Amino acid sequence: MRTVAPVIRRRNDEANGALIGYLPVGFPTLDESVEAAVALVENGVDVLELGLPYSDPVMDGPVIQAATQQALANGFRLSHGFEAVRRVTERVDAPVLLMTYWNPVVQYGVDRFADDLAAAGGAGLITPDLIPDEGADWIAASERTGLDRVFLAAPTSTDERLVRTIEASRGFVYAVSTMGITGARSDVDAAARTLVTRLGEAGAEASCVGVGISTAAQVAEVLEYAQGAIVGSALVKALAEGGVAAAGALAADLARGTRSE
Repeated sequence: MRTVAPVIRRRNDEANGALIGYLPVGFPTLDESVEAAVALVENGVDVLELGLPYSDPVMDGPVIQAATQQALANGFRLSHGFEAVRRVTERVDAPVLLMTYWNPVVQYGVDRFADDLAAAGGAGLITPDLIPDEGADWIAASERTGLDRVFLAAPTSTDERLVRTIEASRGFVYAVSTMGITGARSDVDAAARTLVTRLGEAGAEASCVGVGISTAAQVAEVLEYAQGAIVGSALVKALAEGGVAAAGALAADLARGTRSE
């Protein structure tokens, strides 16, 4: 099992920070999603975030929704998520987090899910709709298996909520840069900088900013104040329009934003 925190620390020591790339499992096909994930790492992505398609993706913007709906239409099953993690981790060293809404985990069985993810070589979970107050079962399962658990913090979170989120998280805290759904934006909201500052003051060792990042310049901007930059919709769009090669090429371009010039 490869956990996330050592990679983020290393990338902040040797570069400006970590680049985290998101792709949905099963899009355009299961095999292509595995190849695309491998291509991201081979082109400079430090941590992979693989999304599990879900029928009610409340946080996902139109690009990711369309991709996950295609994966579901193609017959995606939860077991494919574990298969993808295993196949990716057999080929690259980057830690692989699954991003999933909470209901599929509950339906599968929290302990069974944790065991199967750990067995596949996964690093842990990002759970966008699970708050620490309601995460006791997952916290216990991740403690038992050593998996990372990444909770989300928003610009509207109270100081008390940020402390709880930091205490419950392991790996990093996912700082949502804007209020709303995912999607590439021309400006990464200035609220992200304030949120990361607040997280640091509350004791967070690593905050990674996601939602709205799509260019190397935005990656560099985010890494001025955060420990990691998360890119999703732009990579999914590249994969949809140009296949694995295009996703890899965009990853290589985004990785320029992590380098000290």
